[in-house]
Amino acid sequence: MGRPMRLRLLAAVQSLLADPSIAGQSDVAKLTSVVLLAKSRAPMGNEDDSVTSIWVAELGRWMGVGESTVHRRALAPLRASDGLHTEEVRDERGYPTGLRCLVMPLWRARKHGGPRHPLALTKAELATLLHLCEALFGHGWSPEGKEPTPPGLLAGRSGKGAATDRLGLLLMVLNTPGSGWLPLCGGSVRKAEKKHGRGALTLARLLGCSPAGARKVLARLTESGVVGREYRSTTTRMRGRGRVRLLPVARAYGRVLEVVHTSSVVFSARPGSADGDLAPAGTAGALGTPGIRRTGDAGVSGILERPDSAELHADHAQVVTPVVRPQLDCGFSGEGRGGEGRRPERVCVREDQAVDGETAAAKSASSVAEVGPLRGEQPKGSSVDERAGQRAAGAGAGGRPKAAGWEKAQQQKRVALPADLGLRVALGPVAWLWERLSGWQQDQVEAAAKAELGRMAGLGVAPEGAPRLLADRLSDRLAETGGEVMVTGPYGWLIRRGLVQRPSCSDWRCDDGIRLDSGTGCENCQNVIHIRRGLRARTGTEIDRELPGLSRDERRRVLEERLREQAAIEAEDFVWRREQAREKQARQEAARVAEAERAEAERAAAATAEAVRRAVPCADCGRDQEAGLCEACGYRRRTEALIVEAGMVAATWSADLTDQQAVAAVAADVRAVLEREIVTVRTRYLSAMDQPDQDEDPVGVAAVLAYGALQTVQEALPEFRHSALNWLGRTAGADAEARRAYKTEQNRRWFRHNPHGADAVAAATKAADTARERAAEYLLATRLTQLREQAAARTEQAATPPWADRLSELAARELSDDTAGAVIA
Repeated sequence: MGRPMRLRLLAAVQSLLADPSIAGQSDVAKLTSVVLLAKSRAPMGNEDDSVTSIWVAELGRWMGVGESTVHRRALAPLRASDGLHTEEVRDERGYPTGLRCLVMPLWRARKHGGPRHPLALTKAELATLLHLCEALFGHGWSPEGKEPTPPGLLAGRSGKGAATDRLGLLLMVLNTPGSGWLPLCGGSVRKAEKKHGRGALTLARLLGCSPAGARKVLARLTESGVVGREYRSTTTRMRGRGRVRLLPVARAYGRVLEVVHTSSVVFSARPGSADGDLAPAGTAGALGTPGIRRTGDAGVSGILERPDSAELHADHAQVVTPVVRPQLDCGFSGEGRGGEGRRPERVCVREDQAVDGETAAAKSASSVAEVGPLRGEQPKGSSVDERAGQRAAGAGAGGRPKAAGWEKAQQQKRVALPADLGLRVALGPVAWLWERLSGWQQDQVEAAAKAELGRMAGLGVAPEGAPRLLADRLSDRLAETGGEVMVTGPYGWLIRRGLVQRPSCSDWRCDDGIRLDSGTGCENCQNVIHIRRGLRARTGTEIDRELPGLSRDERRRVLEERLREQAAIEAEDFVWRREQAREKQARQEAARVAEAERAEAERAAAATAEAVRRAVPCADCGRDQEAGLCEACGYRRRTEALIVEAGMVAATWSADLTDQQAVAAVAADVRAVLEREIVTVRTRYLSAMDQPDQDEDPVGVAAVLAYGALQTVQEALPEFRHSALNWLGRTAGADAEARRAYKTEQNRRWFRHNPHGADAVAAATKAADTARERAAEYLLATRLTQLREQAAARTEQAATPPWADRLSELAARELSDDTAGAVIA
């Protein structure tokens, strides 16, 4: 299968799985659609070209699941999402003989997509896709008179996860070139997903699942022998970036396979000297290579891929005896001379006496000029214990007491770098300085390194690249110092010089002229250098123009003076701008505080107003704490308004709008009809409720009944409106509008040659119906407006009593002193 064919099939499968009717389905449903696509026929112009005939049992064998799983997780969901149409085929006696399946995305692509659609595969492409599926997970069969088809690579894989494994293998094969290496996803990886490895993340994006699930699929495919995983070697002989290889693709293209398989992980062969955690002591690997465990050894599955920049530490035996270097001194001057405080002996003392390995190792760590036992002699006691006892005795006899946690801090000193992988990479260049630190100092340096890595991440540095950048910084600082041997105070050097960022400009991402986020030269530093060079050249030109006769030394002196003056001016300007920025920041902070206080006051006022509003009783029934209107009364008001609206709608066509009695009669009839329906609904609601529930919550029952009445009126109002539109559409005005629209449409210039033709009549009829509907709606809106105005006028008259009643009420009032005086005057 060449590259164009692979990309063509990949586009087809991705387009099929991305269809809305298939996307989001289970892997069983997705694989079912792919198998049906592969078994479909090429388009020949017939309607049955997209139909595939198959048995449900055979479809289950393709996916490695049973018939019930196919029905439950494939056919039923695909039918529900309109992704698949099926038809059961039966013989003359009614027995099922097969299943006809129509993949709707394929049918739509052939019907409307055209030949350039990704699913518009040719006969050769469909045959290639089918052969690929057979080779990967076909169940194999032996037809009569034909060559048998062998089972695929995953034919024996069945049960839970079988469809996922087969779909994942198919997608990886279609994404893999002839080299067999699966192209892994690029870009940064979130910290939560990093532990799964980039191979699992790639497979997760192909399958649309979680990285944890993809990691399990990748492990199962590795166990099946179809996927190999290799790790690139590094200078530290540890595993580097992991890669995934599709072994069937590599074998098909004749590639040489150089990977070692285990039960869950595939390793590249490491050198014989790289013995460590992966091999028991004194044994070799399955292929005779030291350091590689045999299949079935425990502890291998927990090892994950690491990025290329995360170099690992050397492997060690899984079970070791902890070795703690003897603390021979506490770092004080003269302590190595023994408890007597005498001068040290010469370097050649007892030089001709051999020592064993342990003594030599101890003396290589810290030389002690004490006379020890010769080889074969029985030691009297540890020199360290003797000096510790002497120091304790000296302190007890009135000497200077030691700090309480000093000995503990010295005993907790770690020789190796921290266990965290990022810190091991970052502090790798200063490993020798780390060994010279005390336990407390190591904790402080570790905390400072963690803080610096976190600060780098906040500046836009990728988390996986921050340790390497910090290691490069330490290497550069060591080179400036002259190497580790030139560092006299390891702790102070690491805290104040090695781990500290030194920006050369105002950019926070700058570190000695290097951008931390990109690793390239800092552009801002280059701009600063360019500006300074320009200023120097401009100042030199001014000096040459103003003082042309200066000597070379005098010109240099004048140039330096002017540059210093310019630097002082810039420094003063910088101080001024910094003060302005601080004042502006203070004003902004004050404005933010004021805005926060104002918002808090507004929220408090709104909360108080809301509490007051909620405390208002219901205006209709008088219930307390109902915010002016309870739920049931609100429903009743809306119901009453809709009943009035329904009466007006009915009166628009069945009554004379100028006759108030006729309008009132129609409204009364409508109200009676709606009230009967409301009574029926209430009776049905009450019959569905238990009597104890009604007695327990009468307020809730009243709200339910009021809501039922509202729903009844809301359902009836569209019917009244529809009837009104039908009757108003038959009026003379509507008929006139319809006739005018009919004539106008017939007189169109494209119908003038045959105004009574079928097309002209159809268009004219449609235009007349539209005009009739618009006229009916206009008449309805106009008449409703007239009825509402009449109702508003009646309400206003009813609210304002006549002057005769008002004068009698005014005459009955008692006059005040001011009013009485005004009347007498």
